[in-house]
Amino acid sequence: MDQNTRLIGIGLGGSAIAVLCCFTPVLVVLLGSVGAAAWIGYLDYMLLAALVILIGITAYAWYRRRRGQACCTPDNPGERE
Repeated sequence: MDQNTRLIGIGLGGSAIAVLCCFTPVLVVLLGSVGAAAWIGYLDYMLLAALVILIGITAYAWYRRRRGQACCTPDNPGERE
């Protein structure tokens, strides 16, 4: 598995977790059950920032993968595939 594939997996997996926690009260229930309900007011800021960062990681890895596929061939170094 190359680095771009791993970055895409991390970005998509983390984005899915962040979206799951944004649209469902998973973290609200978990934080309330462990006594950290005071942090619930800051969840939106933290999760939205995490979602933006993880989508950025995914886009960057996808860009690197696409750029790597359009590389020159060894037979014709000046021409693209």
